[in-house]
Amino acid sequence: MLLPTVLPPTATIPDVAHAPDITVAAVAETAGRFLLVEERINRRLVFNQPAGHVERGETLIAAVVRETREETAWRFEPQALVGVYLWRNPASGRSVLRFAFTGPVIDHDAGQRLDRGIVRTHWLTPDEIEQRGSQLRSPLVLRCVHDYLSGTRRTLECVADLDVQSAARLAATAPGSTGTAVTAVGL
Repeated sequence: MLLPTVLPPTATIPDVAHAPDITVAAVAETAGRFLLVEERINRRLVFNQPAGHVERGETLIAAVVRETREETAWRFEPQALVGVYLWRNPASGRSVLRFAFTGPVIDHDAGQRLDRGIVRTHWLTPDEIEQRGSQLRSPLVLRCVHDYLSGTRRTLECVADLDVQSAARLAATAPGSTGTAVTAVGL
């Protein structure tokens, strides 16, 4: 199934020597509010979904559960894939291939220390997230919220066993990204 794209059909695939960073993100919503982290990146405070890199040998599902726990002290239970997004950071030139999952968070451990760089967690409405537009870590944050709100969901089976190497191969066959646009990758 092909997801809508915001790029022209002439977009190119990232250079293999500059393979995209494979990341995961948790889109967790409760009572109209989304779980976000406020984190310090290069001395700047930014907002992001709980997210991070997939470690070698780790599946995408295991990575999003681990990253959410490390960054928020919540246990995330992935239930569906919201989307797969390819974005090129205009400042660094690096490409990111993000797999965004949705599901509930449970079992909060208030005594757990949060991951390095995480200042605090927030539960924000979509309007509050949009108002922080210039403070969002990337356009992927808002795109994932919009796709979630539009009802975009895929079964976990389409990515459940993907690890970082499999995801990189998927990126090599996906439409590329240029500028700051976000491409939703077809599955």
